[in-house]
Amino acid sequence: MLAAPQHPEIQYLDLMRRIWTEGSERIDRTGIGTRSVFGTTLRFDLAGGAMPLITTKRVYWKTATRELLWFLTGETNIRPLVLQGVGIWNEWPHARYVRETGDDIPLDSFVERIRDDEAFAANWGDLGPVYGKQWVDWPTYRYRPDGLYEAGEGVNQVAQVVESLRNNPGSRRHIIEGWNVAELDRMALPPCHKTYQFHVADGRLNGLLYQRSCDVALGLPFNLWSAALLQRMLAQQADLEPGEFVWMGGDVHLYLNHAELIEEQLQREPQGHPKLEILRRPPTIFDYSIDDFSVADYTPHGALKAPVAV
Repeated sequence: MLAAPQHPEIQYLDLMRRIWTEGSERIDRTGIGTRSVFGTTLRFDLAGGAMPLITTKRVYWKTATRELLWFLTGETNIRPLVLQGVGIWNEWPHARYVRETGDDIPLDSFVERIRDDEAFAANWGDLGPVYGKQWVDWPTYRYRPDGLYEAGEGVNQVAQVVESLRNNPGSRRHIIEGWNVAELDRMALPPCHKTYQFHVADGRLNGLLYQRSCDVALGLPFNLWSAALLQRMLAQQADLEPGEFVWMGGDVHLYLNHAELIEEQLQREPQGHPKLEILRRPPTIFDYSIDDFSVADYTPHGALKAPVAV
């Protein structure tokens, strides 16, 4: 008798275990310290609505989806997220505000001001040219006859990928890139999930995400969901079936102050096989809303919380 196929989440848990038991201990940018390995790969089949939605702890997939939809608007201010109750970017502008003003305002109070005061949000809620800006409005420059440069029309990489998937599926240039070297120092956080590439074979859309840096406990569950969701949306817009999603990590790490979360999660077993249904096909990839997505068979273990390293 053939053995039952391994639950796809096991590879995530195996990676977590390997980092925690074998990873190199390092002092990182945040000063907290990590255990890290370099160069890893996970693979997930998205056929039949399957999604890499982690079940050994609750992942708030609607929060991750709202963030992805925010990226696709090109917005870089946290206020639209705050107004939806999404707080995953709050720590970075708060830290900048405290550093630059000397006003040690609590994070909750800062977020309330972002929500309630549009002018305050305009001054202090912006993250710089992070993901969405690069995805849909990558800056270009023109050389003028007088020897100076001026801004040209921004490049919408996402729209270009949709167009190329439809009209040139065999291309090896279906790429969305976030690592704009010229603008890294203006970003609150340089892109971690930096390069997306897509590949069409036998009517299926395969996707690959390369992530230069990955917090496996807190960040990776969101990254897996968001990248697979983007792939599913692109497939729908290009009249393709979802294929394989490949995740590749560079510096893949766990924070030393996440020990309680990690050790609890490693004792849990995956349960269920979450599936995503996209309830309608909008006119463009930029017209999806949170109500367009429905998840079934998601019965995860309880949430596990740990502090975010800024």
